[in-house]
Amino acid sequence: MRAHTTPTRPTHIDLEAQPPPAHKLSSPIQKLPSSPAESIKRRIHRSSTAKTYRPERRGREWTPGQEPGIDPAESHDAHDISATHLYEECEILVVDFSTDLIDLHRLTNRSLAEFLEEPRPQWVECRWINVNGLSWDVIKLLGNEKGLHRLAIEDMMNTRNRTKADFYSDHTYNSDDEKKWNPQKRKGKLGLWSRWRTSKSRHDRDKPPQPLDAPADTHNPTNGFITAHTSPSTTSRVTQLRTLQRYHGGPNEERILFMEKHSALASKNLGVSVEQVSVFLTADNTALSFFESSAEDIESPILTRLNTPETILRRVPDASMVVQAIIDAIVDLAIPVATAYQDAIGELELDVLTEADIRHTTALYVLTSEMSQFKSNISPIVNLVRTLRDHKSEPIQTPGLSGKPNKLSSSSVAISSMTSIYLGDVEDHCILITDSLDQMRRAADNMIDLIFNTHGKMEAEMN
Repeated sequence: MRAHTTPTRPTHIDLEAQPPPAHKLSSPIQKLPSSPAESIKRRIHRSSTAKTYRPERRGREWTPGQEPGIDPAESHDAHDISATHLYEECEILVVDFSTDLIDLHRLTNRSLAEFLEEPRPQWVECRWINVNGLSWDVIKLLGNEKGLHRLAIEDMMNTRNRTKADFYSDHTYNSDDEKKWNPQKRKGKLGLWSRWRTSKSRHDRDKPPQPLDAPADTHNPTNGFITAHTSPSTTSRVTQLRTLQRYHGGPNEERILFMEKHSALASKNLGVSVEQVSVFLTADNTALSFFESSAEDIESPILTRLNTPETILRRVPDASMVVQAIIDAIVDLAIPVATAYQDAIGELELDVLTEADIRHTTALYVLTSEMSQFKSNISPIVNLVRTLRDHKSEPIQTPGLSGKPNKLSSSSVAISSMTSIYLGDVEDHCILITDSLDQMRRAADNMIDLIFNTHGKMEAEMN
């Protein structure tokens, strides 16, 4: 009788060395999901490839524990700076003015160095340098010319900072976000909100919405920007802008595309863009402002005021008033955005009151998400304005560019009493916008409650 032997089970199995189980390979071409259920089913089988998460930095490669700040006096190699990546043709405007005279200079990256070598005319009481574009050669020239602090330069080059005001011994740095709506040319099918608002019949409204049924042609998730007009006017130039969702949405590109496509403003061919604005106020009565791409939105109205001798900016040649004018213009650009959201939620409220549908909750969620992100850009401006108004010229000590502590001295950067008064008007505008957004958010929550209560009552009656 033959003995039956059982093979010995190995004590250790290298799973990675085992051949993959035989199964039918799926087609490499996958169509987009046609329903939320199919989208969830696809998410379960998503690739588990590991991602690398690190902050978006400009100027040098990010590593934990590195030396803070960027010194413009050091070489490129000291900060791992790539001149090709950080070079951009900038539009530079220098405005020299006094009570009686004004002189404008349009400069480029190459002509800026020659201009800074010339002495400042004696008649110039105030100077405003406005830069459209972030380029290392321009930042280095102005940073060395005005002795800008290395921490402020690092914050300026990394364009996702919080709204704040930092005071140094001979200058102050203000970081703010410019918010505005931009016309966008969209192709393909409309999103969830757009299809619901443009439905012509009851039959079309009864069709379930199809999320992710078409790609958004204007979006490019690889670089975090979209192509749109730089200002609300359709005659303005077209450039790369960062949308509200891309500014706050994080690394999940699929979510960003979905939220942008089904935005409440998509049906109006509008999108909200956000970019960081960096403003310096120096002790020699000079204001410096750096924009990523939308300087003309602020530059045009301020130039109009400076060219008019009867305006406050000309009658009081004060650089702090120029800073106030920039912040005021940024807040004014946000007012039409809040009005557009108010119009969108008003349209949706009519739909909910006349014919409440459970699918309205998706549109309400997208809308409230956008309003919350928009408010997160507006609310910190109130603290920025209060910080500037409360600033006093007190003795402070901050290290200079070399890192060596300076002698204890009084801060020579002053916010004039007139600037403080007009900053109060900016604060009032910010509070009005945030109060309006809070009211719209409460209205959206009430509409969601109404939808669920209505459907709950209908189901109870059917049973």
